[in-house]
Amino acid sequence: MKHQIAGAAALLTLGLALAACDSAPPVQTNARQVTVVGSGKVEGVPDTVIADVGIEVVAPDGTAAMNQTSQRQKAVLDALKADGIDAKDIRTTSVDLQPQYGDNSVITGYRAGNSVNVTIRSLDKAPGALSSIVSAGGNATRINAVNFSISDDSTLVAAARARAFDDAKARATQYAELAGMSLGKVISISEAPGNALPPPMPAPKAMAADVPLEPGRQTVSFAVTAVWELS
Repeated sequence: MKHQIAGAAALLTLGLALAACDSAPPVQTNARQVTVVGSGKVEGVPDTVIADVGIEVVAPDGTAAMNQTSQRQKAVLDALKADGIDAKDIRTTSVDLQPQYGDNSVITGYRAGNSVNVTIRSLDKAPGALSSIVSAGGNATRINAVNFSISDDSTLVAAARARAFDDAKARATQYAELAGMSLGKVISISEAPGNALPPPMPAPKAMAADVPLEPGRQTVSFAVTAVWELS
């Protein structure tokens, strides 16, 4: 009987030990790794112009101010469509009417505004389109900003992404060599795309001829964080 009890106790002890081994966290066999951030960028020539333009009129009463603004803006829209700008590329961004105050907070008139965002999908059409806006809107025209963009930058993004990864791998390889080790397989990759856009180009309030425009070049940039094993 004593031998049977001792044997059962031994089996119980062994079972607890095995259970403890199963519940213990796995031992990480290779904790050596390197984390780097790589960057890449490429340049392309913009092919699209985006203009923020508006009409602003001050009149003695609100109705007159709004009516004059609407008439001028309609003339601008008609001129743009006559220049071949598609209606889907013209978007109203704001319509406002504000009282104007003089001495002793007395209302002296009303200022009405109507602004649109115009996408011109051809650099060749842009100078003439901007001049048409001014001609149709007259002295009430306000050109707030002119920006350039690339309509399809997917090829540039792919190239920038590849350069960012190559840069990250080169950095990781150098760190591995400095540490006297070899670069292993990739553990993880995360990206943070970003476009470095040119600042808005200020435009004059009135123009008599086609507006000279220089699109320059636009930079598409990408950043990649990658983790490699070291061996």
